[in-house]
Amino acid sequence: MRTPIGLAMAAVVALAAAQAFAPRETPPLAASRLPVERMHMNTLVATKAGLVTAGELGHLLVSSNQGGSWQRASVDQDRKALLNQVAFAADGMTGMAVGHEGWILRSSDGGWSWSEAAFDAKNGEPLMSVAKLPTGRWIAVGAFGRALQSEDGGRTWSPLHLPEAGVEDKHLNRIVGSPDGQRWLIVGERGLVLRSNDQGTTWAVVEPFYNGSFYNAVALRSGGWLVYGMRGHIYRAASEMAAWQRVEVGAPVSFFSHAQTGDGALHLVGQGGMVATSRDDGASFALARTGGRATLTDLHLQPDGRGWLTSDAGIKPYPPVPPNAGLSTPGTAR
Repeated sequence: MRTPIGLAMAAVVALAAAQAFAPRETPPLAASRLPVERMHMNTLVATKAGLVTAGELGHLLVSSNQGGSWQRASVDQDRKALLNQVAFAADGMTGMAVGHEGWILRSSDGGWSWSEAAFDAKNGEPLMSVAKLPTGRWIAVGAFGRALQSEDGGRTWSPLHLPEAGVEDKHLNRIVGSPDGQRWLIVGERGLVLRSNDQGTTWAVVEPFYNGSFYNAVALRSGGWLVYGMRGHIYRAASEMAAWQRVEVGAPVSFFSHAQTGDGALHLVGQGGMVATSRDDGASFALARTGGRATLTDLHLQPDGRGWLTSDAGIKPYPPVPPNAGLSTPGTAR
């Protein structure tokens, strides 16, 4: 009696095992959704891969359909440090991302994948801005006068010595070049402006004309410069040698980034959802609120004047779309 029962039990076990290991169709996983409408993102650029944005917790996202959906880029080190700026070379393929704790990431495929080039959790000051010079050299600047350079395409970095009398311990917030790459500015804390007229090879301190912080600058079509930053302070030099003049904007709004359209319109974005627009090469501005009171951190515009904003409250369309206008919220990953 025991033998038939044992054989029956063995058969049951064998059948169960066969069923457990038999090939079967696996139902597809539901697409994960990135909450980009709530994520704090600081920077937005166009590359050969599409649009690339970066910000909180080291997130790097790519959109290959002009902001309709976003996918996570591959990053070889998950440091969870805030990223402040992404910049790409003219080829649209080689780019750098810089952020807190001296973090530098490098991409060679338009932003789909990133490898770590530098990180210093103990002594690394935040890096705020990065750019490629026409000479092929990359430079990065940041807090407390920190400046770095790379001669090998961003793979390794070494200290860059700027004029000590001007930099001292001031935060360096942004490096900006003219369209031809010949002229450059570095702007920062306590009215600091550094100028280079030889493709970033040498730098000189501009005589101070304001004692607050500048957050960014833009080369004007006329050949001059516009610098802007804290509490609505905007200054314009109509030409390379012209004196700096205050441009009134009508509200004490700090501005952080800008974009220009093909017709010459210049848009500054900043606190409280505010956008300041100039149609006379930065000589005057009109203010408008995009909706909400988020701090706007960057703006990317397409030739038709539409685009996307990054902010401390997510990625948003620009111009704003009225409620119930039928636009789907971006953020679905593949």
